Amino acid sequence: MKFGSVPVAQAEGCVLGHAVKLTGQRLPKGHVLTRDDIVLLGVSGVMDVIVARLDAGDLLEDVAARQLAAVIRLDHMRASEAATGRVNIYATVDGLFMPDVAVVDRLNRIHPAITLACLADHKPVRAGDMVATVKIIPLAVAGAAVEQARALLGSASAFAVKPFMSKRVTLVATTLPSLKHGVMDKTRRILEDRLLPSKSTLVEELRVKHDADAIAQTIKKAAVTSDLIIIFGASAVADQDDVLPAGLRLAGGVVDYLGMPVDPGNLIVVGRVGDIPVLGAPGCARSPRENGFDWVLNRILVGEQPSAYDISGMGVGGLLMEIPTRPRPRERSQGEEKLVSVEIVVLAAGKASRMGASGHHKLLAEFEGVPMVRKAVEAAMCAAESRVIVVTGHRAVEIIDVLKGLDIATEYNDQYADGMATSLKTGLNSVDPKTSGLLVMLADMPGIDAGHLRRMITAFTEANGEAVVRASHDGKRGNPVILPRATFAAIGNLQGDVGARHVIETCGLPIIDIELGSAAHLDLDTTDAVLAAGGVLKG
Repeated sequence: MKFGSVPVAQAEGCVLGHAVKLTGQRLPKGHVLTRDDIVLLGVSGVMDVIVARLDAGDLLEDVAARQLAAVIRLDHMRASEAATGRVNIYATVDGLFMPDVAVVDRLNRIHPAITLACLADHKPVRAGDMVATVKIIPLAVAGAAVEQARALLGSASAFAVKPFMSKRVTLVATTLPSLKHGVMDKTRRILEDRLLPSKSTLVEELRVKHDADAIAQTIKKAAVTSDLIIIFGASAVADQDDVLPAGLRLAGGVVDYLGMPVDPGNLIVVGRVGDIPVLGAPGCARSPRENGFDWVLNRILVGEQPSAYDISGMGVGGLLMEIPTRPRPRERSQGEEKLVSVEIVVLAAGKASRMGASGHHKLLAEFEGVPMVRKAVEAAMCAAESRVIVVTGHRAVEIIDVLKGLDIATEYNDQYADGMATSLKTGLNSVDPKTSGLLVMLADMPGIDAGHLRRMITAFTEANGEAVVRASHDGKRGNPVILPRATFAAIGNLQGDVGARHVIETCGLPIIDIELGSAAHLDLDTTDAVLAAGGVLKG
């Protein structure tokens, strides 16, 4: 492939290196120029264009990406259509992403034009999450290099998603006078949340005194009905002969490993009684934040039994907290963890100008007998315990009327005709200034449900409230979005009919895209769109 500027008259059959804007028309980057294009460019006064001229055997970027994706073994995954030289790979089940590092590295060393990026080893994923992307960097690539890459991908599995397995889990919790029952209750709830992705069940919680004999008897009892036993000790394990590992051995079990090179999570006990895995959880596992316990638990939930070799190899990447002000990790107490809160604002102030002359308001259209705006607000209320604020404007009286009976706050935007920025600022001015984040939801997206919102809030919480969380579909940004408090000042300065996109892209914070399927793009602006989506026009 040769890249550079050529006279328009010589560009037929070449690939545009950059988009060209003409009067009333645009020729995109990557477009193969036809004879008609050459005439149009000449008439428009364009004398030269930057193009790629293909050599014999070269493949266009989309063709090459499509051919590579076609030979990837899609174990519990699906591939997108090729676009701009890229094919994205998505998980179709909840589980762990399992790459073969050697295969991925070999592929990326075949030719600089051919790249494969993927998630880290044993990364937990949800169905719909993007796990890998094949990208052809230039506009075309030598066919011989593509064939070499295809041969590699056809002979070895570059990656897979290993699905979670549902297990029956027993929680054994030891007690001491210093350990409050409220802490133990919270520990159980957090463990239940950790088991949700695998659809595992906490069948029983057994509370016993912090004694090796008591633990041994309880393990024997739990082994009759459990696929996994998790023990939370009232005090941290300090030695191989401490109470918890001693109790496991008294029960006839084996301690495979004590401790791990992951912080937080160092003081874990990994063992088994018969074929049943037994985990002695470190104290940090009483918190929902990621720690070494999650790494071991998730492997067990996909059917693995992590060995001492596996666990001792977790040190690279095992520092899960930034600790510039925490030189001694154990000095930081649980009570000092940052509390992440999210308030939800539903934007329902727009003029619905694209609904045409019918006079119908799209937000009053009914889906299964429920007005679209009420459907959105109810989803928001179900997703979080925090306050839900609805910003109204156009036909506010009717909007508020269909929301009767809901425990929400409403704010009227008297400048709604000036565009979305005014509604964003109205909502922002109504939230607690100390809240960690603002989930902005559009009222005309009936495909968004409480489950979608909960996934986004969970991601925001896991990011400690310090990332933008954005809905997406097939790698393209969508709505809703969660804006961290660090963006509030910039949101307050927005003007006109603009959203938060510019703020998001320039704020310098990480952006976490959550795959929500087509619901992330389904906003209903026209009468035809409402009807096509199954809505009944009202109002």
